[in-house]
Amino acid sequence: MPASATLSAEDRARRIRLLLFDVDGVLTDGGIWLFPAPPAALSTAAHAESLADKGGFAFASSTMIEAKGFNAHDGSGVSLARLAGIRVGIITKRVSEAVSLRARDMRLDHVYMGQAHKMQAVEEMMAKEGVTLEEIAYVGDDIIDLPVMRVCGLAIAVASARPQVKAAAHWVTPSPGGHGAGRDAVEFILEAKGVLDETIERYIEERSPGSGHTAQ
Repeated sequence: MPASATLSAEDRARRIRLLLFDVDGVLTDGGIWLFPAPPAALSTAAHAESLADKGGFAFASSTMIEAKGFNAHDGSGVSLARLAGIRVGIITKRVSEAVSLRARDMRLDHVYMGQAHKMQAVEEMMAKEGVTLEEIAYVGDDIIDLPVMRVCGLAIAVASARPQVKAAAHWVTPSPGGHGAGRDAVEFILEAKGVLDETIERYIEERSPGSGHTAQ
């Protein structure tokens, strides 16, 4: 049995330098809302076309727009991870303007949409960041996430994940996807590293009056 097989989830968390999330069902509750688009709305057609060979799925329409609901706690969690020196990214099969907007809002380091084979994106990020698989944590909820979860250093399933995904996970979040599961993952990692409390204090200080920073 490899030595890594005997590591606890906390031991694995201490090594993490790159934290990756799926989107639908992890940073959202999995719901996809479709609304009539105003006449001047932009569609995702051009972006979808550019990623057509990667197997992703995009809702491209000039008359409808796709919306998703995100959780503010997860946004704060990404800020905490960044303050602690952890790089953060997302990998999702869908192509969505809503995800692009939220990714910019959270200042994510890596955004990969249209990814039917998520390990390709992981390998690209490993080369860019100079990290190993053991230094990557991945948070997922469905079977498309299993190839990454089976090889990364810390596999995390959200509470609402499919049974097969929970079985592959080293740790399961208390909260379901879209309801703070991303924040759970961040706090678990920072707690294992012994830096959660000090990182929270840094977050508060940077957003206090006179700091020059505004609340996220």
